[in-house]
Amino acid sequence: MPTNVRTLVRSQILFIAVGVLALLAIVSAAFWLDDRSSVIASQILDARDLKSASVDLGALVQRAESSQRGFLYTENEIYLAPYDLAKEAALRDIDALPPRVEGYADLVAVTERLKQVITEKFAEMDESIRLTRSRERSSALDLVLTNRGKALMDEAMVYISGLSLAADRRLNSLVSEQTANTLWQRLVSIVGATVVAAAAFAALFTIIRYARELSRAHKMLSAANTQLETKVANRTADLAKSTEEMRAAKDRAESLMLEVNHRVANSLAIVSSLIGLQANSSGDASTKTALTETQSRIQAVALVHQRLYRSDNVTEVALDDYLRSLLDQFQTTMGDDKRISLSYHLEPISLRTDATINLGVIASEWVMNAAKYAYPERAGPVRVNLTRGAEGDALLSVEDDGVGRGTGPAQGTGLGSRIVKAMATALRGRVEYVDRNPGLSARLAFPLSA
Repeated sequence: MPTNVRTLVRSQILFIAVGVLALLAIVSAAFWLDDRSSVIASQILDARDLKSASVDLGALVQRAESSQRGFLYTENEIYLAPYDLAKEAALRDIDALPPRVEGYADLVAVTERLKQVITEKFAEMDESIRLTRSRERSSALDLVLTNRGKALMDEAMVYISGLSLAADRRLNSLVSEQTANTLWQRLVSIVGATVVAAAAFAALFTIIRYARELSRAHKMLSAANTQLETKVANRTADLAKSTEEMRAAKDRAESLMLEVNHRVANSLAIVSSLIGLQANSSGDASTKTALTETQSRIQAVALVHQRLYRSDNVTEVALDDYLRSLLDQFQTTMGDDKRISLSYHLEPISLRTDATINLGVIASEWVMNAAKYAYPERAGPVRVNLTRGAEGDALLSVEDDGVGRGTGPAQGTGLGSRIVKAMATALRGRVEYVDRNPGLSARLAFPLSA
């Protein structure tokens, strides 16, 4: 007999697991049989529709033939009143048969042949009616006496009977399956309920057996409880003290991180200003351009640290706000040289600090390239878009309506392209350049988990 709580708990878990599995079996069987019943009900309706359609089709053809025979014998047009209606309805019904027999592999060819036979039958009846109306009664009777119409009618009725019998067989099979499924559902419910009841009884019996042992152990636990409460109180006090110390350490770390970001941002701002001064004092155009580009890259990094300093979250950056500030700053630094008109559409996305820096540098490189090369003889728009994908990724695109990449030699030193490639690799992203005719679209697809 088990003598410890662990064994009791294991036995109760076992009984509960058995009961849950039995309930799952009942529920699963119920759901499956319910779904199957819905399918069978739909198939029964389809089979009934097929049977009804085949019976109606046979009745319509017979009605048309009766109307035709009455006209041939009497030459009275009144007998043809039902003919056209029956013919139209029969041809409509035969055209509607193929979708109804999609689940009957052996009836597809039968349906095609039945359509051909009924078409020929109505053609034969139309011809006899035409001859009778043309006062060629003998020719009409000769056409009837060839028995071709009768043969076609007999063949059509055989096929129609086959469709009806196939529908009947399907109905009988589906009803039998529905009955069997009902029996299975009852059997599974009875067996599952029996297992659940047995598991519950076994669990209750085991609990009762251990109740006495637990009662005896209760006194021992009560005696030890006072000592344990004292220890818990002491431990709680120690834990509260440790928690306060940890909270204070966390606050110090966050303050230190904010201070570091502040100092880094200030240092980068100083470096950016120094590079700007150097660029303004340089007389060489290429050197001035290189220094200006370097200043933009440093500003992209500095802006991240400025946002971290002003934010409560030092691990993530609101990418849309960051890019908006970066682009506005870029537009401002251009001053009176309005070679491009920046616009942007940025969806709200948060990204890790290092990934944000990489993305900001890529955006700066592409916007600078558009400013330098997209519109050599005029001003034009540059659009920056940031969208969230459906698979946990995002897309950054910078596009213009300028001259595009062209087929000539590459412009510039290629440093920007190498920087973009390195940053995209760090983001686990994929870079592509798409000619828009006119203009160019630079795109970076990257996972948000980068």
